[in-house]
Amino acid sequence: MHATPSPPGRALGRLGPALGAAGAVLALWYLAAGSGAVAPGLLPTPGQTLAALADSARSGVLAADLGASAARAGQGFALGALVGSALGFATGYLPWLSAAVTPVVSFLRPIPAIALVPLATAWFGIGESAKRLLIAYAVLLAVWLYVHDGVSRIPVSHLRAARSLGAPLHRRFTEVLLPAAAPALLAALRYGASVALLALVAAELGGADSGLAYRLQVDGQFLRVDRMFAGLLVLGLLGVAVDLVLAGIGRRFAHWSTS
Repeated sequence: MHATPSPPGRALGRLGPALGAAGAVLALWYLAAGSGAVAPGLLPTPGQTLAALADSARSGVLAADLGASAARAGQGFALGALVGSALGFATGYLPWLSAAVTPVVSFLRPIPAIALVPLATAWFGIGESAKRLLIAYAVLLAVWLYVHDGVSRIPVSHLRAARSLGAPLHRRFTEVLLPAAAPALLAALRYGASVALLALVAAELGGADSGLAYRLQVDGQFLRVDRMFAGLLVLGLLGVAVDLVLAGIGRRFAHWSTS
């Protein structure tokens, strides 16, 4: 008989491939930085990047930028995810509404948030409203697509059975639509979170005085590549953390989901 692995053993087994891949990337990064193929000032080593990150943390700049970016991305994501999910459920459930809305969304989806930065600035100024709305715009379109597709794929027979049994609309939603569409909804939220970070970069480059992308722009003007790599590292880790949280929520509240 095989012994059942302990919880730490199972956790290590799941993290092993990820840790191995991270180690391989760090090794390649270190070798590339020391190879001389790229000028030393343009490709910092992992150690130099961590030193720049530590210096930013000690000065308080990292905390201020991270707080500003997290607030913008979080608020824009919440607004876009709420509207996108509601619209996705509505268009997935009502064919006539889908016929009206889908062409409009299909027209808007190829237009990236960064292309709307000048227009948003002209309409709302360089304040926080423009940045949040740009992020919400990008998230809404991404979330809508996943949720609409998930709801529209629910077998019609399930909905007809619930209707024939006399279930009112709110029960059909909570007991049929929502559970069946949960995997698509969770995938939409995880994808929408990554889109929020992409739109955040566009929004902050369009005019800001704080934030992770703003700091990347400032450091780029002075060719502080070590600080730029540190900022990219923080952005990546922030995205990983948010994705892990959303995946954990999915396992907790929709354990049948495989997303």
